[in-house]
Amino acid sequence: MKIQLSYQNADPMWGENALLTFNDQGAVIHLNENGDSQETKLKVQRAARKLRDQGVKNGELVGEEWNLASCWAFYQGFYSAKQDYELILPELDEESQDALLSRILCGDFVREITNLSADIITPEALAENAAKFITDIAADYAPEEAVIAYDIITGDELLEEGFNGIWSVGKGSSNPPAMLQLDYNPTGDENAPVLACLVGKGITFDSGGYSIKPTNSMVNMRTDMGGAALLTGALAQAIANGLQERVKLVLCCAENMVSANAMKLGDVITYSNGVSVEVRNTDAEGRLVLADGLIWACQQQPALIIDAATLTGAAKAAVGNDYHSVLSLDDTLTAALFDAAEDTGEPFWRLPFAELHRGQVKSDFADISNTAAVATPAGASTAAAFLSYFVEEYANGWLHLDLSASFRPAASDLWGVGATGIGVQTIANLLLSLEY
Repeated sequence: MKIQLSYQNADPMWGENALLTFNDQGAVIHLNENGDSQETKLKVQRAARKLRDQGVKNGELVGEEWNLASCWAFYQGFYSAKQDYELILPELDEESQDALLSRILCGDFVREITNLSADIITPEALAENAAKFITDIAADYAPEEAVIAYDIITGDELLEEGFNGIWSVGKGSSNPPAMLQLDYNPTGDENAPVLACLVGKGITFDSGGYSIKPTNSMVNMRTDMGGAALLTGALAQAIANGLQERVKLVLCCAENMVSANAMKLGDVITYSNGVSVEVRNTDAEGRLVLADGLIWACQQQPALIIDAATLTGAAKAAVGNDYHSVLSLDDTLTAALFDAAEDTGEPFWRLPFAELHRGQVKSDFADISNTAAVATPAGASTAAAFLSYFVEEYANGWLHLDLSASFRPAASDLWGVGATGIGVQTIANLLLSLEY
């Protein structure tokens, strides 16, 4: 089906302010206004979704009205998890064409690896795929002098190196836990400062452990590695867009399973920074693995740390599947993130995080607990508070992203079922906008 853009109103016979009409040439999307406003892009994405809902699997974007913004919006809506479609894109100018292809490449990585089943994407496979993707992107886009170095630590090696949280969460699975430590250094100077450390939650399947989830809550838990996928795609996108600063990526990967070797309620984990944690709920495992990643990130002395995780149901209850939640005490860095998000049109929403929340995760048996100790906790806020105990300068230079919008269990008027890739462009823009 050939698909055109039109800035004229549809004939009234199609209904008032009709978005889509059809003729013997194919489909026409009626925008009623010229420009690249967010509302215009959403209309294009919504039209693409409508076409997919009507069974259209093969499309060709035709006409001179298509540009980078509208092509990308259409692709977002046309994508489906089964990838049972073919879309022929128009020929844009060279710069726009390159930008569109890199967006598709990085966005598809995030969506595809998140949608894959847990028997394919094990903790080690997630780490290996992420390292390979960044390496391949850098081979095409990075300066000649750029250096990429990475290490994947697995199984009992994690315990030997003091990554006790990842090891504890993953020890109950037959697929060993893993940590990816990756260094992207475009200058090649081993003494170059680190602009940012990106810390991703990579729980490749979450049964809840002994605090086991019911079926309806467990069915999509192969996607609990959405934070690791998102940050990998975002770093790749930043590299493709010309990132000149050194950035490190650490992915904390494990399966949270039930077995004779699994983590138990009441266990106490002592981290390498000396903080001890009482495990009051084995289904609050994401923060346990992120803690190791945040400690490692602080040791790299970056200007900023961004962690991303599909962490709490509380964030999803607050913002649904439509926004990613942002929690931080750094107003300046938070504002920079929202500026980057405004440029991309990706939806983020700030949730409260204050010093008072740090007092709500105390434990009678350890320094802190992995769930709140108050009767009616603000779950997303106390999760951020827990993580703050593993960030040396938690009030400055740290953003915590709770990814409520990374996966849709049901389709909307904009998105099909499955992973969305929301946030890739924003985080890439943020990395490109900052200087050490």
